Amino acid sequence: METGDRAELQRFLKVLPPVDFCCVYGSALHPNNREKSTMVDYILGVSNPEQWHSQNLKMNKKHYASWMAHLGGAKLITEIADEIGVGVHFNPFVTWNDKMFKYGVVRMHDLVQDVLNWERFYLSGRLQKPVQILVDNLDIENVNSANLRAAISAALLLLPPKFTEEDLYAKICSLSYMGDLRMLFAEDRNKVKKIVQGQFDLFQLKYKPFLEEYEAKEFLRLASSGSHQKNISQDCGLSVARSLVNSLPPMVRSQMGMKLGEKKKLTESGRIISEVLIGSREEAAKCMQKVLRRTVMVSSTRQAVSSLLTVGAVTAVRYLSNKMCKAWKSWR
Repeated sequence: METGDRAELQRFLKVLPPVDFCCVYGSALHPNNREKSTMVDYILGVSNPEQWHSQNLKMNKKHYASWMAHLGGAKLITEIADEIGVGVHFNPFVTWNDKMFKYGVVRMHDLVQDVLNWERFYLSGRLQKPVQILVDNLDIENVNSANLRAAISAALLLLPPKFTEEDLYAKICSLSYMGDLRMLFAEDRNKVKKIVQGQFDLFQLKYKPFLEEYEAKEFLRLASSGSHQKNISQDCGLSVARSLVNSLPPMVRSQMGMKLGEKKKLTESGRIISEVLIGSREEAAKCMQKVLRRTVMVSSTRQAVSSLLTVGAVTAVRYLSNKMCKAWKSWR
């Protein structure tokens, strides 16, 4: 992203209370993406959401649904996000400086937990795709390395012995959409393909260190294809499958262990960990897929209900109609 574009994205933050973390995601990132959204999407991490919303209501009351601003206030906004949603409150269709924005506010603790454990597999899924980080007071970019390593491990379990680099990024991108009810009727059926092709060089930059790490471990082999991407072949043996499963977040491994069984293992550092008992690579992949699909289904449903309550019926219908219009065009 060019310096001028980054500065323009940062200017919007000046009208909001201070944040500990901010990233921009979606089609606004890539100049070559022809499917650019009219809305710029932000994730904002704050230490105390209720306090932050209280301050933001004084500064930007119009960003919120009128009933929320007048009757509920910061306490109710935060309670709905935490108890009904997945800990994120979104303000969509915010107009500033002749542009439209959507920003989601999340507690920093919840963001870190989702990135490390995939507890909700919501924002962690967002951060597996290219993002532009504008504020990072707590070094979330470094913490996110565990999320990216887990994403590539999960994708490899679901891929065949031979595939292309684009196939890999598409599989990574699709992880957080498995089980998402919106994909049935309110999302572009070609969404994953458009995300990967529109931001391919950003995916390459993001995952290059992990591809090199796994090539050094002989989990996979990279070969030039004569084009801008590489052909990849992977070791589909049981020992590599076990290593890939061990790279998944604790929450995923715990749920897989309840289904497949687990044993205690002493690591080189002297820690005792639980290792999932895997009979075959296919069994592990199928089990992991079920765990992720259920997690995404629950989270996407909860967040949809939360958004309907907090943004108001008119805004919700407007947002959904925009989504369904894109979906309809993709199905025609």
